Amino acid sequence: MIEERQRERQASARPAPDAADAARNPGCVLDLGWIESVRVNRSAVERRIAGLPGRRTVKQQWQAAWLLRAISCMDLTTLSGDDTAGTVQRLCAKARHPVRADILEALGAEQLQLQVGAVCVYHVFVPTAVEALRGTTIPVAAVSTGFPAGLNPFELRVREIEESVAAGAREIDIVISRHHVLTGNWHALYDEVAAFHAACGDAHLKTILATGELGTLRNVAKASLVCMMAGADFIKTSTGKETVNATAAVSLVMLRAIRDYYVRTGHHVGFKPAGGIKTAKQALEWLILMKEELGNEWLRPHLFRFGASSLLGDIERQLEHFVTGQYSATFRHPMV
Repeated sequence: MIEERQRERQASARPAPDAADAARNPGCVLDLGWIESVRVNRSAVERRIAGLPGRRTVKQQWQAAWLLRAISCMDLTTLSGDDTAGTVQRLCAKARHPVRADILEALGAEQLQLQVGAVCVYHVFVPTAVEALRGTTIPVAAVSTGFPAGLNPFELRVREIEESVAAGAREIDIVISRHHVLTGNWHALYDEVAAFHAACGDAHLKTILATGELGTLRNVAKASLVCMMAGADFIKTSTGKETVNATAAVSLVMLRAIRDYYVRTGHHVGFKPAGGIKTAKQALEWLILMKEELGNEWLRPHLFRFGASSLLGDIERQLEHFVTGQYSATFRHPMV
């Protein structure tokens, strides 16, 4: 029985190719008819979200396996004004070995070669992160285009992407100009994201919608579709700097947009909730939402990421509780 449970955990947590190795979204022409036809039933969205916690739960060894999967889909992130090279190096060391060896051994998961989905930093620390992750397959993601407001001159935003790619970033997290969404200027938003996509070259493009600043769920749905049409490989909820970040309602609307885009074009686009996801319980809720809305294929790091800076510590703590039956102090699971 123990060996069978170990095999289940290993199968569930087995790493897949990261986003940098996945197929790109080539985008498509801007379809204004499709955009204007978008409707969002807020009452139905809220009803769906309210019923989610009672629909499905995972316990015991299955919960441990899902939490291991959550770790593999995590973008370890440090985006503070007091970041230093040392901070980034320590974060990269955690990315290489996100769970203590004794916990993995007790879980029977030491052969998984578990690692996170990416390490996300400011442009200035891209070379530091690239060097610290040398010899691994963990990509470096750089926030770009005047993060978090996205109001720098357009030419500078494009140049920033090019510089980050040249420095070794394999993923670029850009922020859109929110005023294009708020004024319904979909041509401008499409052209902006398409230019960012072109500047990325072979790097994957993750577009941050800053959903807490878009006003309505309908705007969120429309912006999601426009960004995907322009070639976004991921759509991301938030910068983590807004007053309101990732919520289940916004996530559901974005996931439905991803599904619609896939049905119409056949192109896969990933999803990244970011900001405010701090506990293992929340991570499980998002994984369940992904599974129910998009299926198992979107439970891999090339199509799903958590934007997280503190989530890993709680997940590691929960895994230790599964192994020992006791909760340890949080200082036993430091991030850096």
